[in-house]
Amino acid sequence: MKVCTNCHLSFPDSASHCAQCGAPLTTVADQPPVYSGDPLDHTAEFDPADISANKVFALIPYLMGWFGVIITLLASSSSPYAGFHVRQALKIQIAALLSLVLAIIPFLGSLPLLVQLLLLFSTLSASSAFAAEKQSKRLSFQASNF
Repeated sequence: MKVCTNCHLSFPDSASHCAQCGAPLTTVADQPPVYSGDPLDHTAEFDPADISANKVFALIPYLMGWFGVIITLLASSSSPYAGFHVRQALKIQIAALLSLVLAIIPFLGSLPLLVQLLLLFSTLSASSAFAAEKQSKRLSFQASNF
């Protein structure tokens, strides 16, 4: 492919001069097409009829979480558009679950301390109960000797 250095129009390889301005053409290596759209927009990958028929089912997993994922899979399992949104909603649900686990971890770090305190209090209460029982036996022994 050849391109005009002056007006940047494209011409076939057989042309030698620009038909618009008459400037000489330069050969340009084939480049991959440049897309001007949003790379995160996957709408063009799906059939417009599929989008129209399943857009409500594609929204349900985002609104209803795990329950919405199940509803959408049951209602429109053959739709690639709904399937895409089920996968995206699952990613969000898994990320939310992992963030919940990470939020609980600092609390879990304090559990050994709580267990140690419970063991200490149970040991103290058991020893005090044992001491009280021993004292009552001593008093009953002393009372029986009189």
